[in-house]
Amino acid sequence: MALTPDTTVTPTELARGQRALVQDAAWASLTGALYGGVILVGFALALGASPFVIGLLAAIPLISQAAQLPAIALVERVRQRRRIVVVAVTTARALILSLAIIPYLDVRDARLAFLVVAQFGVTLLGALTACALNSWLHQLLPREGLGKFFAKRLFWATAVSCAGTLAAGYIVDHWPVAERIHAYSITFAAAAVAGFVSSYFLSRVPEPAMTSAGPPGRIVAKIAAPFRDREFRSVLIYIASWNVASNMAAPFLAVYLLQQLGYALSTVTTLWVASQVANALTLYLWGRLSDRFSNKAILDVALPLHFMCILALAFVAIFRQHWVTLPLLYGIHLAMGAAGGGISLATGNLGLKLAPQGQGTAYLAAIGLVASVTGGLAAITGGALAQWFQSAELSVVVHWAGAARSGQVALLQFARWQFLFVISAALGLYVLHALSRIREGKEVSQRVVMQHFALEAVRSVNEISSVAGPLGNLFAFGRLIERRLYARRSETQTPRE
Repeated sequence: MALTPDTTVTPTELARGQRALVQDAAWASLTGALYGGVILVGFALALGASPFVIGLLAAIPLISQAAQLPAIALVERVRQRRRIVVVAVTTARALILSLAIIPYLDVRDARLAFLVVAQFGVTLLGALTACALNSWLHQLLPREGLGKFFAKRLFWATAVSCAGTLAAGYIVDHWPVAERIHAYSITFAAAAVAGFVSSYFLSRVPEPAMTSAGPPGRIVAKIAAPFRDREFRSVLIYIASWNVASNMAAPFLAVYLLQQLGYALSTVTTLWVASQVANALTLYLWGRLSDRFSNKAILDVALPLHFMCILALAFVAIFRQHWVTLPLLYGIHLAMGAAGGGISLATGNLGLKLAPQGQGTAYLAAIGLVASVTGGLAAITGGALAQWFQSAELSVVVHWAGAARSGQVALLQFARWQFLFVISAALGLYVLHALSRIREGKEVSQRVVMQHFALEAVRSVNEISSVAGPLGNLFAFGRLIERRLYARRSETQTPRE
């Protein structure tokens, strides 16, 4: 297969490459579903990992993104991004395949050490891949319609990863208990195979020859340019604050559900899938809105919803294993998934949109570097705090005493992982402040975005459901919203006397 850059990229080749990128995302997400996320956490817990090790495993992918700094030099020197991406990502998938032997090692400490080292190698290669791929896509893809394209890519990636996660959880939970740890060998091997298919589709994406970003300079000077750019620096501050707030708690959500709330791995995977389904169902809506308004407008709505869900997770444990607990968790995960779709889409688009043309490698690598340092430190800090909070508990108790009897009721009770969710939600206030400092086109209110989101949702249902037509005539929510928006536009456009 030819991996050298193409002299020209025709519209037909571009369309073929975009289809290949969608297929690559689907297979790569299947790899992640069978190897990472909930499955990796479950495997680490089965090996006896402590909260700090869980935090370390979550931090490694973020810290490894610092490898994008030397990766810039490699990309600028070799100038063959497709070759770099295919070789690096295929090697990473081979390392994932090697994880299948961990359950057969006799020494427990050796198992955990092997897992940590392999995770570090996989993510280092992933950082190299990300640097080259971001520069490649920044030059290849037209800026018009980015929201729609990435929404489609993320939609299929999410759909396939949901199926993979459910399958992996089912395999593990239904494996004989005495040998359950060996079920992970099956999922890791399947993840590697899916990864090799992903590499094939990446090799089919055209690569235009790299444009010159000016006279050659030192890496430090190139990476410093985004930090000196006043407008782009606000994006980096937002990226840093978001990664700190989200990674303080998000990596430990599966552990919270498995250990503190006591749910089975298959139940946790269904919660994760519910979140991803909501993510996939709303991605097209977020994509349309990001193209119509701005990425910042999407984040103004999605970020508060995300942090409200994080705070709600801290209070769910009050019910313990009550009949209402699981429905509440499903509702929270659905809302988090919908918010996460908007956050991931809009945050990714911000970097691609605001990075100067021809300097995508350095600017996008700066985003990766900031995200890696802040997110990695937050995950490690979260793990250390969880270790410290193991024996801590905060309770708000109402006590009464009477002549006949006395008693008390615990109104609020926080322990272990719940502290992390409260801290994460509190940090979210600064994330919203950092977002407010970004300038990206015309400012749009949250109310308008939410109205258009509801309108797009109704339209989407009308497009895919034969029942939606009659329902739409009976309950014309879309028409009500359209008329309200029309009235508001008329009021702003009519001159006052």
